[in-house]
Amino acid sequence: MSQTPSVGRVVHYVSHGTPVREDGSQAYQSVCRAAVITEVGAWVPAVVRAPYISEDNVKLREVTEQWHPDACVLEVHNPTGLFFNTCKHHEPVEGRYLPGTWHWPERV
Repeated sequence: MSQTPSVGRVVHYVSHGTPVREDGSQAYQSVCRAAVITEVGAWVPAVVRAPYISEDNVKLREVTEQWHPDACVLEVHNPTGLFFNTCKHHEPVEGRYLPGTWHWPERV
């Protein structure tokens, strides 16, 4: 990461979108939204063990929190209002960003 996140900086948050329906359609796509950094460094949930079935037939997964100095608390600007989210920074993979992450705005 060539830039350093700081409070007040504008970044892009990648929304999750809605799950794909059985017919292949999706109500809301995953898109970039404008966001402002409100806190730098955060505890972020991390899956320690993928979903599994316990001895009493309950689906479980182990989740713990890990400190990430590049994770930020964001004020995300949506067309329908604001929401706050804690997420990690993410560089693109094959030209795509992961939903639920933030990145620096592209230069235009």
